[in-house]
Amino acid sequence: MDERIVVETADHIAVITINRPKVLNALDIPTLLELETAFDGVERNDQVRVVIFTGAGDRAFVAGGDIADLNSRQGLAHFREFAEIIHRVFRRIEVCDKPTIAAVKGYALGGGTELILATDIRILADNARLGLPEITLGLFPGAGGTQRILRQVPPCRAKEMMFTGEQISAVEAVAIGLANKTVPAENVLAEAHSTAAKIASKSPLTLKLLKRTLINGADMPLSAALPYEQTMISLVFDSADAHEGCSAFLEKRAAQFAGR
Repeated sequence: MDERIVVETADHIAVITINRPKVLNALDIPTLLELETAFDGVERNDQVRVVIFTGAGDRAFVAGGDIADLNSRQGLAHFREFAEIIHRVFRRIEVCDKPTIAAVKGYALGGGTELILATDIRILADNARLGLPEITLGLFPGAGGTQRILRQVPPCRAKEMMFTGEQISAVEAVAIGLANKTVPAENVLAEAHSTAAKIASKSPLTLKLLKRTLINGADMPLSAALPYEQTMISLVFDSADAHEGCSAFLEKRAAQFAGR
């Protein structure tokens, strides 16, 4: 049996591929649990500094949830099984200390868009199509989509996407701030690797504390977030990596960050 999730690691970068191309990489419970296990290993690996998520094949990143599987569940069973698992996995990806990148080809619908919303940086192929079409099935986005998209794009545009269920192009996704850039489909993974390499060359300790500052500070009023930032940057200034970075600048050489 083929692995549902494939992980490749090199040069401080891990690529996690959702590997169900025959069903457009649709998410069901076994796939989500395998994704969680794979991500756990990557998260614990100190050699990994950046994580890329992608989908197998050229047709889809993740086309959504497995509809036949979802249709087999009633409300309470869905809440206790699929919804609880997918929320747990996506939240873990969102708050991970390591920066994450989505490399997206083809369809990223429903749960696919919701997975993108949990990542830090989104690079789309020019053939990518994003959307939250759950309303056409008599449902609405339930894997964090209703809450994350409202916090990331203009609310009027987010509501239009959810109320109509219509797909948007890669160009429009970039225009509304849902993604960073669009590139030719054949270049999307290379572009993700290029971005990941730039990030991986930075201090992993500083990246960790920066991500925590951004995520936790976003949930605070500004009056609390600013003192929180002050505390976190003070921790960074006390690190060996900060001294290495400043020394490298003064000595006109490349910094060698060790993560401490």
